Amino acid sequence: MQLQRLAIASDQLLPPRLKLTQEQHHYLCRVLRLAAGDRFIAMDGQGHWWLAELETETTQAQLLEELTAQNELPIPVLLLVAMPKGNGMDEIVRQATELGVAGIVPVVSDRTLLQPSPQKLDRWRRIVQEAAEQSERQIIPELFSPLAWTEALSRWHQTNADCYLCEARGSYPPLLQVLSRTDSHSLYPHSPYQSNSVDSSAPIRPIVIATGPEGGWTEPEVKAAIAAGYSPVSLGKRVLRAITAPLAALALVAAALEADITDS
Repeated sequence: MQLQRLAIASDQLLPPRLKLTQEQHHYLCRVLRLAAGDRFIAMDGQGHWWLAELETETTQAQLLEELTAQNELPIPVLLLVAMPKGNGMDEIVRQATELGVAGIVPVVSDRTLLQPSPQKLDRWRRIVQEAAEQSERQIIPELFSPLAWTEALSRWHQTNADCYLCEARGSYPPLLQVLSRTDSHSLYPHSPYQSNSVDSSAPIRPIVIATGPEGGWTEPEVKAAIAAGYSPVSLGKRVLRAITAPLAALALVAAALEADITDS
């Protein structure tokens, strides 16, 4: 039987019980029609799951046991995505979450037209949470506030991550080929983003993927990324839409990382 998954905040945990919000209780009991004694999965979005059981005539649930599962990618993958126009970001944040991304940074590039309101950002964060629940993630990805491209490059660069710039124009090596040559991606954690190497306290070097807007990156943007240590890569011989490119890139990264796990 497939159990419903519910994202919770850490302050809702009152072991051996879980305090539900009115909205969560309404969703479980009125929308899903769960009754006292029915079970669901509570997830804190930071790597922990619990099997929980609804109590009678209360907004609390009993925590039965903490569950062990590993559905996350072995290495955190951060997506820097130049925001497309319209509602394209809705699909990007939803499907990027399904594909295992750890964080999403909306980027304001030279050709970006979208200027999202605080309400739009709240909507994207709700989509991320819903997608994490639906896809059985242990971690709810962080959706950052929009950053200018130069500021994004100052935060994530070659000194703290393995960085790749997806570029449709130019003779660049395929992303999958570059990933297959990178030995630093051979770290496999016992829990999300924790190395099983001898020094388990050593931080895992994340992967950063940057995809451009409609019309692509400008030449100065590509040069700035290369100066920050980004490796320009190709996603294939075809020019992908700004909505398609980030999802294609993440699918390639996830496939490469999980194939390594399977083969190890």
